[in-house]
Amino acid sequence: VQLQASGGGLVQAGGSLRLSCAASGRTFSSNSLGWLRQAPGKEREFVATISWKNDVTTWYADSVKGRFTISRGNAENTVYLQMNSLKPEDTAVYYCAVYDSGAVYHIGSYTHWGQGTQVTVSS
Repeated sequence: VQLQASGGGLVQAGGSLRLSCAASGRTFSSNSLGWLRQAPGKEREFVATISWKNDVTTWYADSVKGRFTISRGNAENTVYLQMNSLKPEDTAVYYCAVYDSGAVYHIGSYTHWGQGTQVTVSS
């Protein structure tokens, strides 16, 4: 499975961006995908995850709750991250990855990381 993240860019504070994550390769059987990010000089951190194993369930980091929305596209292998009211502290490389097991907030719970897309928020 390969994951391709796209949609990053430069935006002013208060602006919006929508990131996309597309899965390809072998039959994509996972039912949970997440977005994670890494700011310069910092460790990777959880942003949001969506699961559609039964009902759709979402989780968000406290820092993005109310501003970011994770959703699944019409194509089963596509997940989006709508980011509104962006802040300079949201500047980071954003990655999508498959949620495997364990706590959704833990980076080690994710596999098949994509290559990342840069998001830069200017003040």
